[in-house]
Amino acid sequence: MRTALKKNNALILGIETSCDETSAAVACGEKNILSNVVVSSLRFHKKYSGVVPEIACRHHAENINIVLDKALKQAKAGLSDIKAVSVTQGPGLIGALLVGVSMAKALSYCLRIPIIPVNHLHGHLYAALLSTDKAARFPATGLVVSGGHTTLVHMRGIDNLKLMGQTRDDACGEAFDKAARVLGLGYPGGPVIEKLAAKGRPGKIRFTRPFLEAGSMDFSFSGIKTSVLNLVRGMKGKPCSTADICREFQDAVFDVIIEKTRICCLKNRSESLLVGGGVSANGQLRKRLKILCDREGIDLFLPARGMSLDNAAMIAALGSYKYNRHIFGSLDFTAMSDMPF
Repeated sequence: MRTALKKNNALILGIETSCDETSAAVACGEKNILSNVVVSSLRFHKKYSGVVPEIACRHHAENINIVLDKALKQAKAGLSDIKAVSVTQGPGLIGALLVGVSMAKALSYCLRIPIIPVNHLHGHLYAALLSTDKAARFPATGLVVSGGHTTLVHMRGIDNLKLMGQTRDDACGEAFDKAARVLGLGYPGGPVIEKLAAKGRPGKIRFTRPFLEAGSMDFSFSGIKTSVLNLVRGMKGKPCSTADICREFQDAVFDVIIEKTRICCLKNRSESLLVGGGVSANGQLRKRLKILCDREGIDLFLPARGMSLDNAAMIAALGSYKYNRHIFGSLDFTAMSDMPF
């Protein structure tokens, strides 16, 4: 994160409320983040083993003013200094999204500044560029791996994206959470499965890798999750540790992600791979993506681990990119739970 103020760059306020993180940030330029405040409601969802939309929505309503005030103070700025407000329009939980969109519209109207709706998944891909001065080369492939999404896109430019593949059932992060629930590991499942997988023995169990029909870049992880459930139900004292199960589950999911990503990169002659989303914080996935890119001669862009999860910094930075190119919205747009690229 950089803090040096650049005189020629406008201050852009970013707001993110797509799921269970309430976040506000201020960007001064397309990679210069002055503040990024995130308050999570995760602790309230743990006992339900997943995000409860009503709880998340109430948390956003209670905290949106707090994170906004803190973000401005950390950036040493006031509302009068903000030149535009950028906000997540979707995809996400509709009630949660409406809290951020309503705040952004109110600020745009009262301050008479432009409003910039942002696709949440686009923001995750842009986050991969914030930790480096290196520029991405195009064409590129974008991979979003999170609790709600497993998506591949062809990128002809930063703001020119075409959907290539997506999950047909469980997203990869969702599959991690459900597998962890079956194994009694709590919520969220990703970090604990990653930790146990590092202790697991390779090859002790074998799950089928669902690659779907030939040439498809779509994903399906519900079958792997069901394999974990069936294995646990049928173990009855068999010598199979939880670590071994986590190792094979993680390997199976990542085998599919890596292969589909490879196919997408080669099909589109990608020179760069941009990766975003909460699962991109997984160390084993990052290692395997680097091996893939090194082998194929592709530049790899990964977000800093703190930028993998939902945050407003990526929304503010992408908003700055759009602001500099006069890509604005109007006050008649609405939040979208399912938003296409």
